[in-house]
Amino acid sequence: MIHDPDLSLEERRAAILTLLEGESSVRVSQLAQTFGVSLVTARTDLDALERDGKLRRTHGGAVSLSRQLTVSVQEQRVNVNVAAKRAIATLAARLVDDGDSLLLDSGTTALEFARALSTRSSLTIVTADLTIAEYVDRSMPGSDVVLLGGLLRKAHRYTSGPLALSALSALHGDKAFLCPGAYVLGRGFMTDYQSMAQLKRGLLDAAGKRYCLIDASKVGAGGLLHFADTTDFDAIVMDEDPDGVVAAALEGTATRLLCAGDGDAGEGS
Repeated sequence: MIHDPDLSLEERRAAILTLLEGESSVRVSQLAQTFGVSLVTARTDLDALERDGKLRRTHGGAVSLSRQLTVSVQEQRVNVNVAAKRAIATLAARLVDDGDSLLLDSGTTALEFARALSTRSSLTIVTADLTIAEYVDRSMPGSDVVLLGGLLRKAHRYTSGPLALSALSALHGDKAFLCPGAYVLGRGFMTDYQSMAQLKRGLLDAAGKRYCLIDASKVGAGGLLHFADTTDFDAIVMDEDPDGVVAAALEGTATRLLCAGDGDAGEGS
Protein backbone atom coordinates (compact mmCIF):
# COMPACT_ATOMS: atom_id res chain seq x y z
CA MET A 1 0.00 0.00 0.00
CA ILE A 2 1.36 3.44 -0.95
CA HIS A 3 0.96 5.85 1.94
CA ASP A 4 0.18 9.54 1.73
CA PRO A 5 3.50 11.37 1.14
CA ASP A 6 2.06 14.36 3.02
CA LEU A 7 1.97 12.55 6.36
CA SER A 8 3.52 14.44 9.24
CA LEU A 9 6.81 13.20 10.64
CA GLU A 10 5.07 11.61 13.65
CA GLU A 11 2.41 9.98 11.47
CA ARG A 12 5.01 8.61 9.07
CA ARG A 13 7.08 7.08 11.86
CA ALA A 14 3.98 5.55 13.41
CA ALA A 15 3.13 4.09 10.01
CA ILE A 16 6.63 2.60 9.77
CA LEU A 17 6.06 0.79 13.07
CA THR A 18 2.71 -0.48 11.81
CA LEU A 19 4.43 -1.75 8.69
CA LEU A 20 7.02 -3.53 10.85
CA GLU A 21 4.29 -5.28 12.83
CA GLY A 22 3.06 -6.93 9.66
CA GLU A 23 6.33 -7.58 7.81
CA SER A 24 8.90 -7.96 10.66
CA SER A 25 11.56 -6.20 8.57
CA VAL A 26 11.73 -3.20 6.24
CA ARG A 27 14.31 -1.77 3.83
CA VAL A 28 15.30 1.89 3.50
CA SER A 29 14.53 1.82 -0.22
CA GLN A 30 11.12 0.28 0.49
CA LEU A 31 10.25 3.05 2.95
CA ALA A 32 11.41 5.80 0.61
CA GLN A 33 9.13 4.47 -2.13
CA THR A 34 6.21 3.74 0.18
CA PHE A 35 6.15 7.14 1.85
CA GLY A 36 7.44 9.27 -1.02
CA VAL A 37 10.50 10.50 0.87
CA SER A 38 14.24 10.49 0.18
CA LEU A 39 16.57 7.69 1.26
CA VAL A 40 18.17 10.11 3.73
CA THR A 41 14.80 10.85 5.33
CA ALA A 42 13.96 7.15 5.55
CA ARG A 43 17.28 6.42 7.26
CA THR A 44 16.73 9.35 9.65
CA ASP A 45 13.31 7.97 10.58
CA LEU A 46 14.75 4.52 11.34
CA ASP A 47 17.63 5.97 13.34
CA ALA A 48 15.20 8.04 15.43
CA LEU A 49 12.90 5.05 16.04
CA GLU A 50 15.88 2.95 17.12
CA ARG A 51 16.97 5.66 19.60
CA ASP A 52 13.43 5.55 20.99
CA GLY A 53 13.73 1.78 21.47
CA LYS A 54 11.03 1.03 18.87
CA LEU A 55 13.04 -1.11 16.41
CA ARG A 56 16.48 -2.50 15.66
CA ARG A 57 18.51 -1.10 12.75
CA THR A 58 20.22 -3.46 10.29
CA HIS A 59 22.36 -2.79 7.23
CA GLY A 60 19.98 -1.10 4.81
CA GLY A 61 16.87 -1.32 6.94
CA ALA A 62 15.40 -2.38 10.27
CA VAL A 63 13.69 -5.28 12.03
CA SER A 64 11.06 -5.34 14.72
CA LEU A 65 12.28 -5.93 18.27
CA SER A 66 10.50 -9.29 18.28
CA ARG A 67 13.09 -10.44 15.72
CA GLN A 68 16.06 -8.88 17.50
CA LEU A 69 17.62 -12.23 18.40
CA THR A 70 17.10 -13.82 15.01
CA VAL A 71 18.50 -11.32 12.53
CA SER A 72 20.13 -13.59 9.97
CA VAL A 73 23.76 -13.41 8.95
CA GLN A 74 22.53 -12.66 5.43
CA GLU A 75 20.64 -9.60 6.70
CA GLN A 76 23.76 -8.44 8.51
CA ARG A 77 26.00 -8.89 5.44
CA VAL A 78 23.64 -7.93 2.64
CA ASN A 79 25.30 -4.53 2.10
CA VAL A 80 28.93 -5.71 2.46
CA ASN A 81 30.99 -5.48 -0.77
CA VAL A 82 27.79 -5.12 -2.81
CA ALA A 83 29.47 -3.79 -5.97
CA ALA A 84 31.98 -6.65 -6.01
CA LYS A 85 29.28 -9.27 -5.49
CA ARG A 86 27.12 -7.84 -8.25
CA ALA A 87 30.05 -7.71 -10.67
CA ILE A 88 30.82 -11.36 -9.90
CA ALA A 89 27.17 -12.35 -10.23
CA THR A 90 26.78 -10.61 -13.59
CA LEU A 91 29.88 -12.32 -14.97
CA ALA A 92 28.96 -15.73 -13.56
CA ALA A 93 25.43 -15.54 -15.00
CA ARG A 94 26.99 -15.68 -18.47
CA LEU A 95 28.14 -19.21 -17.66
CA VAL A 96 24.51 -20.33 -17.38
CA ASP A 97 22.38 -21.53 -20.29
CA ASP A 98 18.58 -21.73 -20.46
CA GLY A 99 17.42 -25.10 -19.15
CA ASP A 100 20.45 -25.69 -16.91
CA SER A 101 20.16 -27.46 -13.58
CA LEU A 102 22.22 -25.53 -11.03
CA LEU A 103 23.51 -26.45 -7.59
CA LEU A 104 23.72 -23.15 -5.73
CA ASP A 105 25.54 -22.41 -2.48
CA SER A 106 24.26 -20.29 0.41
CA GLY A 107 25.06 -16.67 1.24
CA THR A 108 24.81 -13.13 -0.08
CA THR A 109 27.08 -13.65 -3.10
CA ALA A 110 24.97 -16.65 -4.09
CA LEU A 111 21.83 -14.54 -3.65
CA GLU A 112 23.22 -11.83 -5.95
CA PHE A 113 24.01 -14.56 -8.47
CA ALA A 114 20.43 -15.85 -8.30
CA ARG A 115 19.18 -12.32 -8.94
CA ALA A 116 21.45 -12.06 -11.99
CA LEU A 117 19.73 -15.09 -13.52
CA SER A 118 16.46 -13.24 -14.13
CA THR A 119 16.96 -13.31 -17.91
CA ARG A 120 17.46 -17.09 -17.98
CA SER A 121 14.53 -19.45 -18.38
CA SER A 122 13.62 -23.04 -17.51
CA LEU A 123 16.30 -23.35 -14.85
CA THR A 124 16.20 -25.86 -12.02
CA ILE A 125 17.99 -24.43 -8.99
CA VAL A 126 18.95 -26.79 -6.17
CA THR A 127 19.87 -25.01 -2.94
CA ALA A 128 19.89 -25.34 0.83
CA ASP A 129 19.41 -21.57 1.18
CA LEU A 130 15.90 -20.49 2.20
CA THR A 131 16.34 -16.90 1.01
CA ILE A 132 17.44 -18.04 -2.44
CA ALA A 133 14.62 -20.58 -2.64
CA GLU A 134 12.10 -17.87 -1.74
CA TYR A 135 13.59 -15.52 -4.34
CA VAL A 136 13.39 -18.09 -7.14
CA ASP A 137 9.84 -19.04 -6.18
CA ARG A 138 8.73 -15.41 -6.06
CA SER A 139 10.72 -13.75 -8.84
CA MET A 140 11.60 -16.44 -11.40
CA PRO A 141 8.26 -17.96 -12.46
CA GLY A 142 9.83 -19.74 -15.42
CA SER A 143 12.26 -21.69 -13.23
CA ASP A 144 11.95 -24.35 -10.55
CA VAL A 145 13.62 -24.61 -7.17
CA VAL A 146 14.59 -27.76 -5.28
CA LEU A 147 15.11 -27.02 -1.58
CA LEU A 148 17.40 -29.45 0.21
CA GLY A 149 16.17 -30.74 3.56
CA GLY A 150 18.11 -31.06 6.78
CA LEU A 151 18.81 -29.14 9.95
CA LEU A 152 18.12 -25.41 9.71
CA ARG A 153 21.11 -23.55 11.13
CA LYS A 154 19.79 -20.81 13.37
CA ALA A 155 20.20 -17.26 12.06
CA HIS A 156 21.84 -18.47 8.84
CA ARG A 157 18.80 -19.55 6.76
CA TYR A 158 20.27 -22.69 5.25
CA THR A 159 19.88 -26.41 5.89
CA SER A 160 22.70 -28.92 6.28
CA GLY A 161 23.56 -32.29 7.76
CA PRO A 162 22.90 -35.91 6.76
CA LEU A 163 19.49 -35.26 5.16
CA ALA A 164 20.88 -32.57 2.86
CA LEU A 165 23.89 -34.71 1.95
CA SER A 166 21.67 -37.72 1.29
CA ALA A 167 19.55 -35.67 -1.11
CA LEU A 168 22.65 -34.42 -2.92
CA SER A 169 23.94 -37.97 -3.35
CA ALA A 170 20.90 -38.70 -5.53
CA LEU A 171 21.37 -35.64 -7.74
CA HIS A 172 23.60 -34.66 -10.66
CA GLY A 173 23.32 -31.04 -11.76
CA ASP A 174 24.80 -29.41 -14.83
CA LYS A 175 26.73 -26.79 -12.89
CA ALA A 176 27.59 -25.92 -9.29
CA PHE A 177 28.31 -22.40 -8.04
CA LEU A 178 30.17 -22.29 -4.71
CA CYS A 179 30.89 -19.26 -2.52
CA PRO A 180 33.76 -19.85 -0.07
CA GLY A 181 34.36 -17.84 3.05
CA ALA A 182 38.05 -17.45 2.26
CA TYR A 183 40.93 -18.46 0.01
CA VAL A 184 44.10 -19.29 1.93
CA LEU A 185 47.29 -19.59 -0.12
CA GLY A 186 48.65 -23.12 0.09
CA ARG A 187 45.47 -24.44 1.71
CA GLY A 188 42.68 -23.68 -0.71
CA PHE A 189 39.07 -22.62 -0.20
CA MET A 190 37.82 -22.45 3.36
CA THR A 191 34.73 -22.05 5.49
CA ASP A 192 34.23 -21.85 9.25
CA TYR A 193 31.51 -24.39 9.97
CA GLN A 194 31.84 -28.17 9.64
CA SER A 195 28.36 -28.86 8.28
CA MET A 196 28.77 -26.07 5.73
CA ALA A 197 32.10 -27.53 4.58
CA GLN A 198 30.40 -30.90 4.09
CA LEU A 199 27.50 -29.30 2.23
CA LYS A 200 29.81 -27.37 -0.10
CA ARG A 201 31.72 -30.57 -0.85
CA GLY A 202 28.44 -32.34 -1.55
CA LEU A 203 27.39 -29.62 -3.99
CA LEU A 204 30.72 -29.93 -5.81
CA ASP A 205 30.53 -33.70 -6.05
CA ALA A 206 27.01 -33.57 -7.50
CA ALA A 207 27.83 -31.29 -10.46
CA GLY A 208 29.19 -31.72 -13.96
CA LYS A 209 30.89 -28.30 -14.05
CA ARG A 210 32.03 -26.36 -11.01
CA TYR A 211 32.48 -22.64 -10.52
CA CYS A 212 33.78 -20.64 -7.55
CA LEU A 213 32.41 -17.14 -6.85
CA ILE A 214 34.70 -15.15 -4.54
CA ASP A 215 35.43 -11.46 -4.09
CA ALA A 216 38.95 -10.14 -3.63
CA SER A 217 38.41 -9.29 0.05
CA LYS A 218 38.26 -13.00 0.87
CA VAL A 219 41.73 -13.77 -0.51
CA GLY A 220 43.93 -14.26 2.53
CA ALA A 221 41.00 -13.95 4.92
CA GLY A 222 40.61 -16.31 7.86
CA GLY A 223 39.09 -19.73 7.39
CA LEU A 224 39.12 -22.81 9.59
CA LEU A 225 37.95 -25.72 7.42
CA HIS A 226 39.19 -26.64 3.95
CA PHE A 227 36.55 -27.87 1.50
CA ALA A 228 38.10 -27.48 -1.96
CA ASP A 229 41.27 -26.77 -3.92
CA THR A 230 41.63 -24.47 -6.91
CA THR A 231 41.80 -27.50 -9.20
CA ASP A 232 38.36 -28.66 -8.02
CA PHE A 233 36.84 -25.89 -10.14
CA ASP A 234 36.50 -25.33 -13.87
CA ALA A 235 36.73 -21.59 -13.26
CA ILE A 236 37.07 -19.08 -10.45
CA VAL A 237 35.00 -15.92 -10.89
CA MET A 238 36.20 -12.77 -9.10
CA ASP A 239 35.66 -9.04 -9.13
CA GLU A 240 39.44 -8.60 -9.31
CA ASP A 241 42.70 -10.34 -8.38
CA PRO A 242 44.71 -7.23 -7.43
CA ASP A 243 47.92 -8.92 -6.33
CA GLY A 244 47.73 -11.80 -8.80
CA VAL A 245 47.56 -14.30 -5.93
CA VAL A 246 44.85 -16.47 -7.47
CA ALA A 247 46.30 -16.23 -10.98
CA ALA A 248 49.65 -17.44 -9.66
CA ALA A 249 47.99 -20.35 -7.88
CA LEU A 250 46.29 -21.39 -11.13
CA GLU A 251 49.44 -21.46 -13.25
CA GLY A 252 49.88 -24.86 -14.84
CA THR A 253 46.32 -25.96 -14.05
CA ALA A 254 43.23 -26.28 -16.23
CA THR A 255 41.23 -23.94 -13.98
CA ARG A 256 40.37 -20.58 -15.56
CA LEU A 257 40.33 -17.25 -13.74
CA LEU A 258 37.51 -14.92 -14.80
CA CYS A 259 37.60 -11.35 -13.50
CA ALA A 260 34.89 -8.75 -14.06
CA GLY A 261 36.00 -6.31 -16.73
CA ASP A 262 38.52 -8.68 -18.30
CA GLY A 263 36.28 -9.61 -21.22
CA ASP A 264 33.70 -12.19 -22.19
CA ALA A 265 33.41 -15.18 -19.89
CA GLY A 266 31.79 -17.15 -22.67
CA GLU A 267 28.84 -19.46 -22.27
CA GLY A 268 28.84 -22.29 -19.79
CA SER A 269 27.81 -25.06 -22.13
